[in-house]
Amino acid sequence: MARCGTRTSFLLWLSLLLLLYSEGTLGCASVVVGSPIVPLGSAVTAACTIQSELCHVLQRAKVQITWMLDNEPVVGSQHQGLGGMEVSNLTLPQFNQTQAKLWCCVEWNGTKQRVGMAEIRAGYPPAKPFNLSCVLNLTDYGLTCQWEQGATSHLPTSVELRCARSRGPAVTGCTPEGGRSRCTVPRRLLQLYRQMEIWVAATNALGTAESEHLYIDPMDVAKLDPPALHTIQSIPFQTDCVALAWEVTRSNAHMELQCELRYRAPEDPAWALVTGIVGQAGTTQCCGFLFGTQYHFQMRCRRSSAQGYWSEWSPGRNYTTHEKAPTGKLDAWWSTQLAGAGGWLEVQLCWKAPQRRQANGKVLGYRVTLSPRKRGRDPPSVCNTTHTHCNFSMPVGTRRVYLSAYNTAGESAATEVTLMERKGQPLARMWAVPGGEFSLQVHWAAPPAPVTAYILEWQRVSSEPSHCSACWQMEQDGAATAALIQDGIEPFQQYNISLYPLYKDTVGVPIYTTAYSKQKAPSNAPKLHLRSISKSSAELCWDPVPVEMQNGFITSYTIFWANSTTEVSSASVNPSLSSFVIRELKPSTLYKVHIMASTAGGSTNGTSLTLVTTVLDDIEVQFLFLTLGLIFALLMLLLICFHKNGQVKRQFWPSVPDPANSSLGKWMPAELQEEPLQVPGVREPGLATISTVTVLERAVGKQPPAWSKEPTIESTGTFPALPQPYVRQEGPGALGRGRAAVQPCRGPGGSEDTVQYARVVGDGYKGQQHAPPRLYLRSSSTQPLLLDASPSPKPYENLGFHRFHGTALHGCPGDDGCPDDLPATFPLLQGLRIGGDEELHDCRTF
Repeated sequence: MARCGTRTSFLLWLSLLLLLYSEGTLGCASVVVGSPIVPLGSAVTAACTIQSELCHVLQRAKVQITWMLDNEPVVGSQHQGLGGMEVSNLTLPQFNQTQAKLWCCVEWNGTKQRVGMAEIRAGYPPAKPFNLSCVLNLTDYGLTCQWEQGATSHLPTSVELRCARSRGPAVTGCTPEGGRSRCTVPRRLLQLYRQMEIWVAATNALGTAESEHLYIDPMDVAKLDPPALHTIQSIPFQTDCVALAWEVTRSNAHMELQCELRYRAPEDPAWALVTGIVGQAGTTQCCGFLFGTQYHFQMRCRRSSAQGYWSEWSPGRNYTTHEKAPTGKLDAWWSTQLAGAGGWLEVQLCWKAPQRRQANGKVLGYRVTLSPRKRGRDPPSVCNTTHTHCNFSMPVGTRRVYLSAYNTAGESAATEVTLMERKGQPLARMWAVPGGEFSLQVHWAAPPAPVTAYILEWQRVSSEPSHCSACWQMEQDGAATAALIQDGIEPFQQYNISLYPLYKDTVGVPIYTTAYSKQKAPSNAPKLHLRSISKSSAELCWDPVPVEMQNGFITSYTIFWANSTTEVSSASVNPSLSSFVIRELKPSTLYKVHIMASTAGGSTNGTSLTLVTTVLDDIEVQFLFLTLGLIFALLMLLLICFHKNGQVKRQFWPSVPDPANSSLGKWMPAELQEEPLQVPGVREPGLATISTVTVLERAVGKQPPAWSKEPTIESTGTFPALPQPYVRQEGPGALGRGRAAVQPCRGPGGSEDTVQYARVVGDGYKGQQHAPPRLYLRSSSTQPLLLDASPSPKPYENLGFHRFHGTALHGCPGDDGCPDDLPATFPLLQGLRIGGDEELHDCRTF
């Protein structure tokens, strides 16, 4: 089934194609337009007619006609005509395309089929040609005419050149090819020496346009061939004149001609023209030429009795006139200085090369002498050079030098140069303005005294100044108040200008000014540098713009600054300054800063500088650092004090031994331990511990050591009733520790007893229930000796207690006596340990 459907569709398409013409229309359909070519923007009408009985394929369905203009659908009206025809009419109110295709379509099998087409073109009538001109070429006598076309018409247009003889019909003279606007009328259609009518006609489907008619005799517009120059030579005895020989071509030999001659030197900006040369051939003579100068000559001709065209200029010929000796005076300028103590002057002499009219040829060199040239002999030269300046020495008394120029024809008359001093009266005022892009106009106030001439000097201002020997000129008119400088002036460059008045006997002191011939924005702006910054201000500095990059006079610098909130501020700075202080800034804020340099010709921005204001000012920072330094010093002092705690304490608060913490305190007899302890008064807590007690033993019959000045204790049979205290305990000191003093105990008669045993009971801390510390010493009589441990009234006795050292003192456990196993002879007191590591040294103070 699918194949059958496909075959049926294919057959229907094939039948439709067979019914179509080769141009894509059905034989039963036709499209007619009102006009295939219409003016651009006008209305277009069209009708499409379909005969259904002739279109068998379309008989089965209702015919629906539609329109398309190129690929765009347009709407028309459809109705049924006579004989069962279907007709659709279309009206386009405004046709704005220069070319388009209008299609008539029908709906068939669900698609639009194109059954008819008409092509429509739109445009304008042809424009009128203008500027018609013709030239007759005497080589082939063809009349070539050219013109200009008007605006395009967008339609195919035919153009032809028409001509008519006197009393003859108009004919087509020629037709341009390839769309060009020129063509040539052949000789057979021309009528020479008779007036003819010539015009251009342009035609298209919308009309015809003709140019203005030209009435001319073809010979009146003839263009001759150029003549030929044969010889050029100087005329003897008239050295500024030359004679030229010339002739015309054969085609122009029968005509009366009018010719012109032109010439110029390579340095001349324009040609010099010689007119009124008449004839067909011959010679002509011209005068007023410069000596020793090369000239280029050319010649052209035309008919003398007509207003025809000039021939082309002939091929040029060069000729150089002969030379003669230079004439005129040379402008000179000088500077002098003493050359040591030898009586000589160093002279720098400059001069201007003579003008062409004075040089009379090529100058070969210049000569400077100290005396004038006399007949028959030449003075010796101090300078002979091809340059326009030289340096030489001469005696101090010499006031004049003589300058001359020479060429191949001879030497000029000497110019006398008087070397006057520069001490005359200066001018009152001078100023300069641009005279053009490459010149400066200098003005000055009239001098109070008569002036013979002026000297103008100028020098380009540069970071590396160089001497310019040619940058000067002389103004010979003493009454002048202005001068134009043109030599070496360039735009955007600064020049220093000096003006010297030349008086009769002296040279005036110069005055100065600076100028630009043209200004523009600086090439670069200065680079900003931060000199200092605080919390509310910042000082900026910059280097001036180099003079080569200024491109004009700096009128001002403008500083711009902005923070992150786009608050932009600016300040104008005098160009003579190179620093600026920005004030009223916000603390700890980031700012973007840049500088702009301005001249009369524009402004240029510099690169941006980023800066951040500080939180504190310098004084506040110094005060903060001083405070931190003091705090740091105090902390270091406290650390040292804590680290050296023991030494500091010993220096300011010496340690007092606590007998209660000594080894003797542990051997207290039982009776003493049972004794009621007296509670001391409330006092500051502190240790009163005795660290070490040392007993020194002295043999019988030996003398006490030399360092001991105190009497010794000798052994006796019984203790005295009230012995002197051997140890005294002082109350709490600055550190809260008890202090003890040891003094020797003497028996009756001052004899010294041998001490065998000792017991020390020391003070405790505040609030402890201890008895007052006592020291018990055991002698050979086996009776303990009680030493009072009450504080000594003398501070040195307590302090001296620290100087004992030696072996530890052993104590007896009770009042019943010492153990039997102890030696019969116990070492004499050597040292006493008090609570810690302190030792008592040296008992000489007791």
